[in-house]
Amino acid sequence: MTNLTLEEIKLAVIGLGYVGLPLAAEFGKCRPVVGFDVNSHRIRDLRLGLDYTRELNSQELAAAKELRFSDDPSELEGCNVYIVTVPTPIDEHRQPNLTPLVKASETIGRTLKAGDIVIYESTVFPGATEEHCVPVLERISGLTFNQDFFAGYSPERINPGDKAHRVTDIMKVTSGSTPEVAEVVDQLYASIITAGTHKASSIKVAEAAKVIENTQRDLNIALVNELAMIFKRMNIDTQEVLDAAGTKWNFLPFRPGLVGGHCIGVDPYYLTHKAQAVGYHPEVILSGRRINDGMGRFVASELVKSMLDHCIQVNGARVLVMGLTFKENCPDLRNTRVIDVIRELEDYNVRVDVYDPWIDPDEAYSEYGVCPIETPPFASYDGIVIAVAHEEFKRLSVSDVRKLGRDQHIIYDLKYVLPKDSVDIRL
Repeated sequence: MTNLTLEEIKLAVIGLGYVGLPLAAEFGKCRPVVGFDVNSHRIRDLRLGLDYTRELNSQELAAAKELRFSDDPSELEGCNVYIVTVPTPIDEHRQPNLTPLVKASETIGRTLKAGDIVIYESTVFPGATEEHCVPVLERISGLTFNQDFFAGYSPERINPGDKAHRVTDIMKVTSGSTPEVAEVVDQLYASIITAGTHKASSIKVAEAAKVIENTQRDLNIALVNELAMIFKRMNIDTQEVLDAAGTKWNFLPFRPGLVGGHCIGVDPYYLTHKAQAVGYHPEVILSGRRINDGMGRFVASELVKSMLDHCIQVNGARVLVMGLTFKENCPDLRNTRVIDVIRELEDYNVRVDVYDPWIDPDEAYSEYGVCPIETPPFASYDGIVIAVAHEEFKRLSVSDVRKLGRDQHIIYDLKYVLPKDSVDIRL
């Protein structure tokens, strides 16, 4: 068993993205923390008080007085508790890509000592911590699990761009590889999480709880997306239907849309991967994924149909897509499904301009080959797609948006930014 007390914990947070940085900063207000990331440019910026994710401003970073940033693995040697917050994406075949998790485990394994605890926050399938990460720690360190070192799992619940629900305001699920370690992990998080903690009975339970949070949301959105496609054929406004149904107290207020990002559009594939590995074919979950993965194609086809209905030449047309991030008021481009709309329109030989004041142009080009424009020119577009509900777009009037279109053009409002009667299509 571990003999660590809260006062003795010397913490390291591995991975300083949307999840790791806010966590490290909060812990850094009350205890020494090494914030580690392999991206040297990221470390340089954070030392200057700059956070490209816009999750924390310079004042919030400065308030974490005991947090120091490093890209040097040797600086982890003085730590005894490690929290891993690296991405867990999927590959081109929609299979879990555990490479970042494995590499982080290898880095920790080189400095792991007897009595240390490694806590994982990255979203995984049930069993991944003990079946994939722990063996790496054992192999690299030469230590024995639950004898020399221990593990925990506390799923991240960060919502990028959400200033109302910060890391301390969201209840934290915790777990450990032994009852004693589970208590230490729980106490550690309870020291900063004002919303409280929920100690799960095992690491696998905590892993499963996380992966079904987003799977449930994915399925609910898939249902509403399917309803929207049905109602389109019936010439019924989906939003009006949802408003009417929402008058019942227990109706869930989900809305149709593109489902991307690092969580909802990814996590279900982690669960289905594990389900298939144990001999079960998950029909409902994969059905929902197929619907949501096909929404970009549906949106593009709806725009093209409307352009043809209005006698607008599609071949060679020019369309403006407003927004590229996976959600509003956030620079996160990971797994954005707006790109599906763009690719589908390009297949129709449509010239697409992308405008998004939140994104890093270099990242957009590196990730998707997209060169965003700085300012949309007036009277230039045959179609305008409002794909993301950034505050900058919400402040625009109908005439502001219409000015961007040619004499004959179509506005497709995916996010209900403009009044219903002022647009040509809504999702």
